[in-house]
Amino acid sequence: MNHEQALKVAMIFRVSALRASFLGLSVILASCKAAAPLVPLLQTGLSQPTITYTPFQPLPPSPVPTTPPPPTATAFPTAPAGLTLWVDPSLPDALRSAVKPPPEIIPVDLKEQALIRLEVGSERPTSYWVYALVSPFPTLEQGVSSDELRNTWNGNPAGPFAGKPILLDESTLAVLTALWGKPADGAVQVMAAGELTGYAWDRSPWWAIIPFESLGPRWKVLEVDGISPLRKEFDPASYGLAVPVSLNGDAALAEAILSMYAAGSSAALVPTGNRDPNKLTVLAMTGVTALVRATAYTMEQRGIKYPAKDIGDWLRDADITHVSNEVPFAKNCPFPDPVQQGMRFCSDPRYIALMEDVGTDIVELTGDHFQDWGEEAMYYTLDLYKERGWLYYGGGEDLQEGRQAVTIEHNGNRLAFIGCNGKGGSFAQAARNHPGAVSCNFEYMEAEIARLRAEGYLPVATFQHFEYYTYRAQPDQVRDFRRLAGAGAVIVSGSQAHQPQAFEFEAGALIHYGLGNLFFDQLDVSQATRQAFIDRHVFYDGRYIGTELLTMLFVDYARARPMTSGEREELLRAVFNASGW
Repeated sequence: MNHEQALKVAMIFRVSALRASFLGLSVILASCKAAAPLVPLLQTGLSQPTITYTPFQPLPPSPVPTTPPPPTATAFPTAPAGLTLWVDPSLPDALRSAVKPPPEIIPVDLKEQALIRLEVGSERPTSYWVYALVSPFPTLEQGVSSDELRNTWNGNPAGPFAGKPILLDESTLAVLTALWGKPADGAVQVMAAGELTGYAWDRSPWWAIIPFESLGPRWKVLEVDGISPLRKEFDPASYGLAVPVSLNGDAALAEAILSMYAAGSSAALVPTGNRDPNKLTVLAMTGVTALVRATAYTMEQRGIKYPAKDIGDWLRDADITHVSNEVPFAKNCPFPDPVQQGMRFCSDPRYIALMEDVGTDIVELTGDHFQDWGEEAMYYTLDLYKERGWLYYGGGEDLQEGRQAVTIEHNGNRLAFIGCNGKGGSFAQAARNHPGAVSCNFEYMEAEIARLRAEGYLPVATFQHFEYYTYRAQPDQVRDFRRLAGAGAVIVSGSQAHQPQAFEFEAGALIHYGLGNLFFDQLDVSQATRQAFIDRHVFYDGRYIGTELLTMLFVDYARARPMTSGEREELLRAVFNASGW
């Protein structure tokens, strides 16, 4: 018998013995899934298999004892000596470095040595490693199909992929090659991970595939078959860029190990993936809300919740929903006049049901009209917010309260909201003993933002600034928004604009100079005032990783609907051109 034949005989003998042992373990596990933590295998009374070691296999540090050892503190059930594991070198570095087998499982370098293998494949998936198809932020396309993506990989590009290779790094190439096979010549272009963003922006639009943990705000994440990993409802099993990682090899051993997880073992031999939904936070930021005039009159005719009929789910689905409500609620507010001439506003207290319906969590009070109905109405409005547990900032019972940042922690992400009214004067009356919106004190805000950033918060700064009916940001806006970005805010957002305005990346922050109206009656001013954004900002594991732009078009004086693809492209072209992109 030659060496190769001897090796095969030894492997067959070892697999048979270990299968018998682990099948016994599987039966025990199946009958006690709801019981206390697992008992180490050596204490179960099962006989120990005889192991024949081949010359290339490392010996265990000591023989398996013939009598049960005392209980140990290991979280993973003791396995038979000689259980070998191979980790596919094509798997991502972050995944391979996170594999922490207990001492009883012996890592090996060659696939042929292993009884169990951790590798790319869907045979017995233990986790998914999620990737994203990305392009520079000012990209018009929303997404592609998985067929278009695979066809490009195989050398038959079509649609938006025609004429350009997909950018990726070496690690991503290795993983996708293991999943899809070798790419066709010219289908991909490989470069260092740190070079991808700059290269794609210089040649925008250009496509790249990157790991989920590498996302950042300068990328736009494109949908694959309508699915985006930025969304809360994400299912990796249905997503074309989620790579399944399987525990393969001897079926009985692999199933027994997987059963240990199902039975409640705290050990994690196999990482669960690179996207944990428990580390994700979605913030919906909005523009102007003013439940007055023709908006309020329409609500009286069609129902208080009518304005959110078509876009309410966008707001309700967020973990944190921001509303910049400029107008106070007042008990003596008169019935709305759709053609009111004056600019002194109040809202009927019943209208707060609309804010409840869209899932409001935090209210911005920097607006011009918070003072319109006097001190009593302001205190009354603040009481309504407090009764509902809503946070507010940018205004308040006095100057000290209004200028204070509001902090929120969700899924480990620490956010801080701070804002001010850039017009000042009668528009921002908060004082030591008087309620109102807060006038901008840039030295104070810059110091606060820097302090919050140093304490681990991600500051979101918002303005009620001067109103310009242009897509392009004006010089005074640019000056002030950039100051707060330079202080360390990760997002600087304009709540004042009655039409969408430009974007900018500055000092690592995303600046959006104006989102347009959320609930306000400017249907007939211009086509631009019918257009608006809701910005869906995404945070993950303590980082700001991206923004999804939701676009809507007003159909009457109160209600907006999601844009069609043509309407959306028209808006994005106008705003991106105004941004200098």
